[in-house]
Amino acid sequence: MRLHKLKPAEGSKPKKKRRGRGVGSGDGKTAGRGHKGQNARSGSKFHPTFEGGQTRLFRRLPKRGFNNIFKKEYAIINVKDLNRFPEDSEIGPQDLIDEGMIKKIKDGVKVLGDGSLDIKITVKAHSFSKSAAEKIEAAGGRIEVI
Repeated sequence: MRLHKLKPAEGSKPKKKRRGRGVGSGDGKTAGRGHKGQNARSGSKFHPTFEGGQTRLFRRLPKRGFNNIFKKEYAIINVKDLNRFPEDSEIGPQDLIDEGMIKKIKDGVKVLGDGSLDIKITVKAHSFSKSAAEKIEAAGGRIEVI
């Protein structure tokens, strides 16, 4: 089998209708749009949420809540996940990405205190919870806020 010899299955790709190409084609003159009216005109159609003049659904539903545009979104890591690193190592955000523990840094990396830490390490991150900082220092490690 060769790539240049591949063809789609018979009948799987029907020919595109060529509209507005003469009366004999069956789709000439008005090209299947009918006579006059909004849908017969060229140019853009109505908005996708248009409901024929009825108030649109998204305008009828109540709006709730508040989105803070200044909120910081951290990439989160737990203390128990740091056990996979070797003893006395220095861990920064890039090490966490390389290890596949976080996908991207976002607004910073925050270390949370879930689980326990069995090794002595230095952790560099943008933020630490109180319990995470206590656990890292209790294990003999250090924290550095970037």
